[in-house]
Order: sequence, then C-alpha cells, then structure tokens
Amino acid sequence: MSVEIAAGAIQLLPFRVEEAAELLPAIDDPDIRRWNRFGEQNEHVLEDLRRWIEARSDGTGTALGWAVRAALSGELLGQVSLLHIDHDQRDAELGYWLLPHSRGRGVGTTAALAVTRYAFEAMDLRRVQLFHAVENPASCALATRAGFLYEGTHRQSHRYGDGLWHDEHSHARLASDPYPPS
Repeated sequence: MSVEIAAGAIQLLPFRVEEAAELLPAIDDPDIRRWNRFGEQNEHVLEDLRRWIEARSDGTGTALGWAVRAALSGELLGQVSLLHIDHDQRDAELGYWLLPHSRGRGVGTTAALAVTRYAFEAMDLRRVQLFHAVENPASCALATRAGFLYEGTHRQSHRYGDGLWHDEHSHARLASDPYPPS
C-alpha cells in the first residue's frame, strides 16, 4: 500500500477508489487521454476509473499510486505511480500525468523525485525506469529534469490511449545516481 509523501508545496497521497470522480477532468483532457488508457468514456466510466485506481494499489506489491495534491488546499494536480515493481530485480517503472493547471510549475518533477527517492530509500530498489512516447516532449523534459538519463528508443513498443503503437524513449535513474540540483 502507498504511504503519504510530503514534498514541499505538494503532497502525495494514496488514491482511494472513492475518489474516482475526481479523475473525470483527467480523462477529459486531450493530452492525458492521448497518452493514457482509462477505459471507455461511457456510462461505466466511474467503474473503469475505480479499476484504474485499484490497479495502482493492487495489494500484491507490484504497483503503487499516489494522487499529487497541493499541500495547502488538497487540490488534485496529477498522479504518479510505481508500476511493474519487481522486488527480486529491485526495479520498477515510473508513470505520471498532470492536469493542465499543474503543468510547467515543477509539480511533476517534484513528484517524480519524491517517489523515486521513496523507491530507493524505503523500498530498497536500485533502478527506476520510465517510458514515454517519442511524440511527448513534455514527458521527456520532465524525465530529464528529474535526473532520468535517456537510454534509448524502443520501436513501436506501446499502444497508448490514442490506440496507436508509438516508438518510446526509455529513461532511468539508479539509486547511485546523484539527485539533480534543486
């Protein structure tokens, strides 16, 4: 289960299935929708969002997810997740998205660094990697600002929310990598 993580002006709180309706603005945002798969926008959308939340706190220890919130107001700013956690190999994959009003303010970088630090220090992971579509330069910039080194391009490696197969960049941080300057 995810734990609360304080990170300056933001707070990372475990998602709860009761908060599914709070995600409706995310699935309405064309950028988030393009790069993420939430399920269909229909009468079952809240159930799809509940399943999405449950997949990030699956109870098996292979996924953890946090709502990124403003520390003072509690306003939802985005989400960050550790997925495909492999305790034997001591690695995981980082995923994130930000609501439009949170972009360009350092929120994503702060959240990515906080979760990565948690993965290394509290979970004893040695590597956290992330993937993003080559056509998503904002995600690439966030990864770079958070100290994730570019490792390569994977051809047509993932089908995103737009239903298309995209080439992806991979980035990673090792526990031994220095943290970027604040």
